[in-house]
Amino acid sequence: MTLQASSASASILKAIAMICLSTFLPAAPETVAAYLAAHAGTSKASTLGRRVAAIGYAHELAGLETPTDTEGVKATMRGIRRTFGSARVRKAPAVAAKMLGMVAAAPESLAGLRDRALLLIGFAGALRRSELVALDGADISETETGLLVTIRGSKTDQERQGVTIAIARGDVACPVKALRDWLDAAGIEAGPIFRPIDKAGTVRGSRLTDRSVANIVKAYAARAGFDASTYSGHSLRAGFLTSAAGKGASIFKMMDVSRHKSVDTLRSYVRDAELFKDHAGRAYCNVRPKAWDSRGMSGLDCRCYGVENILSVATYIACGPFLKRPCIEVFVCLLVIG
Repeated sequence: MTLQASSASASILKAIAMICLSTFLPAAPETVAAYLAAHAGTSKASTLGRRVAAIGYAHELAGLETPTDTEGVKATMRGIRRTFGSARVRKAPAVAAKMLGMVAAAPESLAGLRDRALLLIGFAGALRRSELVALDGADISETETGLLVTIRGSKTDQERQGVTIAIARGDVACPVKALRDWLDAAGIEAGPIFRPIDKAGTVRGSRLTDRSVANIVKAYAARAGFDASTYSGHSLRAGFLTSAAGKGASIFKMMDVSRHKSVDTLRSYVRDAELFKDHAGRAYCNVRPKAWDSRGMSGLDCRCYGVENILSVATYIACGPFLKRPCIEVFVCLLVIG
């Protein structure tokens, strides 16, 4: 568990405080297990897992035996995952086509210029929302071919060694132009790039928050006619990776932008983009019998029409021996398998 993940969730610190107040340190394994069981129905398994990690970390810092390593606590977590499930709820990726619809909905106003730049830079740089709002003017360098963006710290760079990524110019919706339009209109030369705008239309000197990014993504998804509840700040990063994978980009080139440490983490994006590529069912999904008449059926045709195709293939499989017989026998067979 990273320090960022720990500090991002106040409930984790609350869990530690509850353990400490109930029995002081060290906490008894039974107390931790009881706490987990009490919150199993109201908190996700992943959330409880982070709380377990935080409790264990607090004991390690104090030099005490860790109660979360006991079989009782582990068994409780296994039971929670089996009962309530542990699958992550994945947000919809704002793929390239959808991103164009979202930025097209941006109004011709100061806030619209900011939001358009934020969406395009977040997408083109595969940025996490915390990385997006942390950008300063000094982190951006414009070149003839695009932008050089320095990410000074991230979820996978806790020691803030920093890394520079490239954002290419675009033809239809250019992130470089969008950012320049926003900076010029807002008069920003240094400091935070993405800032709040008050009701009077004045650009503030502070930064947007992580939550602001999520709200902006949801708002523009709704404006473009998408289900806003399925979108989040992560949709920008996921959208870039899914779009790149769909276009056949090298996974290593994708890692240059996304800064993933493991190929396995990226594999899910590639798999999502290629679910229908060379599909195992392609060989048979287009096969259906020709239309029958009083003379019976004579051969196969290659078209695919949803439910009709499913019935046709089922007929072919189940009624193969009757294919050369009159149409009424095939019709009867259809009724049987239906």
